[in-house]
Amino acid sequence: MRRTIAKTKESPDITVARRVLDTEIVGLEALAAELDGSFAEAVDKLASIAGRVTVTGMGKSGHVARKIASTLASTGTPAQFVHPAEASHGDLGMLAAGDAVLALSNSGETNELADVIAHARRFTLPLIAITARENSALAEAADVTLRLPAAAEACSMGLAPTTSTTMMMALGDALAVALLERKGFSADDFQQLHPGGRLGRRLLKVADIMHDGAAVPLVPIETAVADAILAMTAKSFGCVGIVDGTGRLAGVITDGDLRRHMGDGLLRASVAAVMSRRPKIIRPQALAAEALATMNQNAITSLFVVDAANKPLGILHIHDCLRAGIA
Repeated sequence: MRRTIAKTKESPDITVARRVLDTEIVGLEALAAELDGSFAEAVDKLASIAGRVTVTGMGKSGHVARKIASTLASTGTPAQFVHPAEASHGDLGMLAAGDAVLALSNSGETNELADVIAHARRFTLPLIAITARENSALAEAADVTLRLPAAAEACSMGLAPTTSTTMMMALGDALAVALLERKGFSADDFQQLHPGGRLGRRLLKVADIMHDGAAVPLVPIETAVADAILAMTAKSFGCVGIVDGTGRLAGVITDGDLRRHMGDGLLRASVAAVMSRRPKIIRPQALAAEALATMNQNAITSLFVVDAANKPLGILHIHDCLRAGIA
């Protein structure tokens, strides 16, 4: 007798989620398709100011505005969020000469924005609007209007700000990244603004966590192995670097090298007879994550840090990377 295997029915909640995501994707695709010279003009204005970008909006647009301000600030464009209602009660003083205003309102008729708009016009601050209505009060007052295309909200009633706020958020991200690339904002700049958390740790440089100065185990190439072992033991890295007469790193001796050359004459031998002549090295400006990967790939626990002339500047142990949270 054949058994009928029933198909698993998708949860109604997942069906709703797919519909919401599909609706918002349609909105984002329309936004991308309708980008025009206004976007480039907005980037020009924001890139040219000497002060900060003040981002403002009310309600859900205000929450998006706060996030856009944070993204701008963390990617090299000084920015702040000003609540439009608070602006009317003294926070307009946060807007200064040299600033620009980025105002968000889906309808473009948000009453609470009136004082911010008037202040921007009075003091000739560049005003950029993100709105869905070209003929709204906000759009008509703005120097540049970034229009949101007509798109259905994702809720079943078509009322809750969903697709519209997603488009605003994406447009803010696009402005931030365009400004980042226009200014040549680098990973070094990014690390300075993100020193904490996992992201900051990923951007740590070798120079940030290496040992330098007297902590680096180094001996001249004329040194006897017995003395090199003493230096190796004193510094506790499990290796010692060998430098030639010009101060360049000529080789390295590890615990493994000593075991491979074990014999009656080992202690009296010169380090040049025992050392590995092609040690793994790294530059101080390399990412610490790259150093960790090199150590893992080569089954070693330490790397000498050298300059362009191959002169030792420091040493990095795998435990230094792990202590810094790089793994």
